[in-house]
Amino acid sequence: MLNVARLRVLREVAERGSFSAAADALSYTQSAVSQQIAALEAETGMTLLERGPRGVRLTEAGRTLVEHTEGILARLAAAEEELAALAGLRGGQLRMASFPTAGATLMPVAIAAFRASYPEVELTLAEGEPEEIAPRLGAGEFDLALLFEFGETEADLKRVELLEDPLYLALPRGHRLARKRTLRLGELRGEAWVQTSQSSPCARHVVRSCHAAGFEPNVAFESDDYQTVQGLVAAGVGVALIPELALSVVREDVVVRTLSPSPPVRSVIAALPGRLGASTRLTPAVSAMLRILEETAAARHRAAA
Repeated sequence: MLNVARLRVLREVAERGSFSAAADALSYTQSAVSQQIAALEAETGMTLLERGPRGVRLTEAGRTLVEHTEGILARLAAAEEELAALAGLRGGQLRMASFPTAGATLMPVAIAAFRASYPEVELTLAEGEPEEIAPRLGAGEFDLALLFEFGETEADLKRVELLEDPLYLALPRGHRLARKRTLRLGELRGEAWVQTSQSSPCARHVVRSCHAAGFEPNVAFESDDYQTVQGLVAAGVGVALIPELALSVVREDVVVRTLSPSPPVRSVIAALPGRLGASTRLTPAVSAMLRILEETAAARHRAAA
């Protein structure tokens, strides 16, 4: 059987054109390189290199063997990477965080799929709003987090876009506009509004959207719990813009309508520590969870289409 270490030496000699150059590249002595080539020629029973005053060159047998060596070494490198990935997924911990609506919809499906494939990795999940999670992620407290954004980007975080989460208009069933299938935001001028807390990205975006439609929203109530928001809408004390991820359960006394010509949209992203554009080697667990999250988001998009 051919010796892989000697095949590496042969490839290096072929690339460098001399024993001395190959020895420098491999941190070997020239004598050691010569011995390795001699042993390989003994293994094959063929001359692999022709020595000359200007260096060495491959014989036909040597060229054939080097061509196969490239494939052999590539396959070995791939096998080593796969084994390293398996080792990384047979223990350890993956620390995650998510904003609440993704934590109730995307994360449970992704976590179940991950645990089915990699049961030995310990998973933890914290919950919070993006403005709370992002600094903790950047500080290394989490390995991965689900965040949302409205066009702005966290400069100190790597990001993988998962899906777009449109906002829909929630009205009490008896509202004067409830029979219309689509509405323009301007038609809600003068309505009382229910929204998330004033400092939240969603609330700020609702206000920006109302301003773009030409009016200042009259915010009557605030709640960061979308079930509470639905309850207030159902009671007739206001209308609300609610993200699709928060509408997995819709009350019977609430109607949901699409805004025309297009609804406001927030981007749901998987965020990782590290600056944008910087090269970072992901751990096997993070890579596996990213793949599962992308598959989960794609399946949700297909189901909604």
